[in-house]
Amino acid sequence: MSRRSKNVFRLGLTSFFTDMSSEMIFPILPLFLTSVLGAPMSVVGLIEGIAEATSAVLKQFSGWISDKLGKKKPLVIAGYSLSTLTKPLLALATNWGHVLGVRMADRVGKGIRDSPRDALLAASVTKKKRGRGFGLHRALDTGGAVAGTLIASFVLMRYLGDAFKIIFLLSLVPGIIAVMILFFGVKERRDHIKKHIKVGFRHANPMLRRFFIIIGLFNLANFSYAFFILRAEDVGVVLSLIPIIYLVYNLVYAALAYPAGRLSDIIGRKALLTSGIFLFSLTVLGFGFFANSLSVWILFGLYGVFMAITDGIGRAFVSDLATRERRGTALGTYHMIIGITVFPANFFGGLLWDNISVQAPFIYAAVLSAVSAVLLLIFVRKK
Repeated sequence: MSRRSKNVFRLGLTSFFTDMSSEMIFPILPLFLTSVLGAPMSVVGLIEGIAEATSAVLKQFSGWISDKLGKKKPLVIAGYSLSTLTKPLLALATNWGHVLGVRMADRVGKGIRDSPRDALLAASVTKKKRGRGFGLHRALDTGGAVAGTLIASFVLMRYLGDAFKIIFLLSLVPGIIAVMILFFGVKERRDHIKKHIKVGFRHANPMLRRFFIIIGLFNLANFSYAFFILRAEDVGVVLSLIPIIYLVYNLVYAALAYPAGRLSDIIGRKALLTSGIFLFSLTVLGFGFFANSLSVWILFGLYGVFMAITDGIGRAFVSDLATRERRGTALGTYHMIIGITVFPANFFGGLLWDNISVQAPFIYAAVLSAVSAVLLLIFVRKK
């Protein structure tokens, strides 16, 4: 295995263990807030909104800083370390304010690390193999999420009353493993430092600007998987099976992310991204009009296919369109756009669900995503 290949694999392992740590906690955190700390649902939403907004803004800034410094790895280590060390502090939380502080610190860590990490990954693989590099990374990342969910479920079932604190403390173990792999195993070549790297749409090349606008439009339709989970409950899926359906989604995503990345290296990333967005349009229509207690299993599998052929490939596409010295900035902008569209996408979807019909948010998402796919097909040059 070449040094470049080792870098990609070790970055993937870092994400595997970090996501294992995170997914041991985050699926049960709302339950901890409401049942143990007595927080209302409005507070749960407030905490998540503030945390994700913080992460989105920092991803832009950290990408720019990494380009200015010409070094990515120190920021990546700092971000992973902060997340690893703060999450176990949830075991000491006695009110929702403590949870907000820990959640924000964790998302600050994510905001610091994600853009430089993706730029480091892009630099660790040739353009012809960039799709499979990002695909492998997303496969390992999602595999860690599956492992973390299973560990949390096992501990919950075994220890029940004390499970929350035990899980919070246990999350430190995979987090430390992740940081050690990153620190000792990942190598970086120093880039030539550019003194005047500017942030913003107008400083990106025209094709990249078009892609950012289109992906922003699409993400206004790409609301949270919570809508799909609620739809599954709405059509009569037994509550105890909901986590298993979510596990199906993650398993499909993890299994197909690497093959999808390899396919993008062969047929081009634009073609695969466009087909993935069209698939999302069809999938949400299925959730809106054809969902029942059996079909939702297939629909969650299709949602996993969509994620497999868009998540890592979108990052690879941005890396293709950006110059090497501005890659961190470009990836930061990409992550920020996705982050800041999370709130309006979920807000609009919720309004449509509450005020018009259950099908309305899925119709909205299907139309907007189909339009986005057509715009991508027409206005962005093939890569």
